[in-house]
Amino acid sequence: MLNGELYLASDPELLQLRNRARVLWQRFNLTSPLEQNERIQILQELLGKIETGVQIEPPFYCDYGHQIELADGVYINMNCVFLDPSFIRIGSQTLIGPNVQLYTAFHPIDAETRVKGPELASPIAIGKGVWIGGGAIVLPGVSIGDNTTIGAGSVVTHDIADGVIAAGNPCRIIRSI
Repeated sequence: MLNGELYLASDPELLQLRNRARVLWQRFNLTSPLEQNERIQILQELLGKIETGVQIEPPFYCDYGHQIELADGVYINMNCVFLDPSFIRIGSQTLIGPNVQLYTAFHPIDAETRVKGPELASPIAIGKGVWIGGGAIVLPGVSIGDNTTIGAGSVVTHDIADGVIAAGNPCRIIRSI
């Protein structure tokens, strides 16, 4: 799975890992805004890496959690979905708007292979100082450069360079900053 090879999400070990994540994010999503310490403790157990000053607004959803790495000062607004059978790495001081979806998982294009159930995954890397507007979707294998802004509702299908404003479906560079 982490090597970009076909895998079966129905594998008992993967089911166990996803169930663990679901229990943790369900606990997280039920916390009160006054329970910040509890939230951080749950996130430290759920996520692979969480540095200082990270804030995630519930509800938050992920597949496994332990493949998600958040650097200092990352802010993730409410109702985000991170499908993480591969790594999701987010750089410092990055802002993620509400309803943003990061998908590392995808299915084979060949229908004969796809109906047998295997899946694929490819990592997502988001640089430092990035702002991803609400409702954006980032597809598998995409990298977004430092200090870039992704417009609300964009579908990011390919890598986006450092220091640009990009938007649309598919997301394209509008101008350099």
